[in-house]
Amino acid sequence: MSRQPEACDGEPTAPAAGADELDQLIDRCTFGEIERRELVCGVSGGADSAALLVLACRFAQRSGSGVTAVTAVHVDHGIRADGAAEAERVGALCDQLGASLRVERLGLAPGANLQARAREARNAALGPEALVGHTADDQAETVLLQLLRGGALDALAAMRADRRPLLVLRRADTDRICEIAGYEPIRDPSNADPRFWRSRVRHELIPLLCDISGRDVVPLLARAAGLAATDADLLDVLAADIDPTSAAELRTAPLALARRAVRAWLRTDHPPDAATVERVLEVARHTHRATEVGGGRRVTRSADQLRLEG
Repeated sequence: MSRQPEACDGEPTAPAAGADELDQLIDRCTFGEIERRELVCGVSGGADSAALLVLACRFAQRSGSGVTAVTAVHVDHGIRADGAAEAERVGALCDQLGASLRVERLGLAPGANLQARAREARNAALGPEALVGHTADDQAETVLLQLLRGGALDALAAMRADRRPLLVLRRADTDRICEIAGYEPIRDPSNADPRFWRSRVRHELIPLLCDISGRDVVPLLARAAGLAATDADLLDVLAADIDPTSAAELRTAPLALARRAVRAWLRTDHPPDAATVERVLEVARHTHRATEVGGGRRVTRSADQLRLEG
């Protein structure tokens, strides 16, 4: 379902009260690095995504922004009974701000891995260009979650800012933006459900780390993610010069770069796990002649060349 803005003659607007404060927050964000004529924002109706929409519309008003339209995409997973009412609340905010609205209704069934399945379905519905409202608090949680799952440098690098212009803001900032806009955010009860890892990291682990260290750890974790991302990007550039189908190049390359070259070669929707990468390197070292790499695929070696089959 789609609808065009009902107010402001289609021109994005922002609340007059607090406009200077909104501008200061925009200056901390990375909207200026997004070179698009239309900003598409994923808007669940929570504080973070609503703040994203408010700032996007305010940014579109700026002379020289190059933005001519702002569209909110609201994904109704079909899980909660009040999904239609939530879409209406997002629609009302769009009308206030002069943004267009597109509602994507899914039929996600309850069951195992619900949060992960909902996230994947939402990302597919939003599309690869949509902006999302992750904050520095989300970044800190993601760092800890990925380290708990055994990740290394790329896990520490966590989320990138290319689709996340609010990544430097805190949840207190997004709450304040909603207050300025006169918008009461939708509260997702799953965010406080201890069945989910992220909820426990948010409500138990991070407060504990703050207590142990005697300081707010969110900026520390977010800064560590930024530094790790810079290092990871450099390693990716260096690894791009390695031919992952050449067993000789993989054997002689520094191990960190050989691993990244193989990981990039095998990547589909998700990168291969560390054990799979190591097995491919063993094929390059002549320890094995072939190995399974998942998804019905295998890597074989012939005349010191590797081939991905399947």
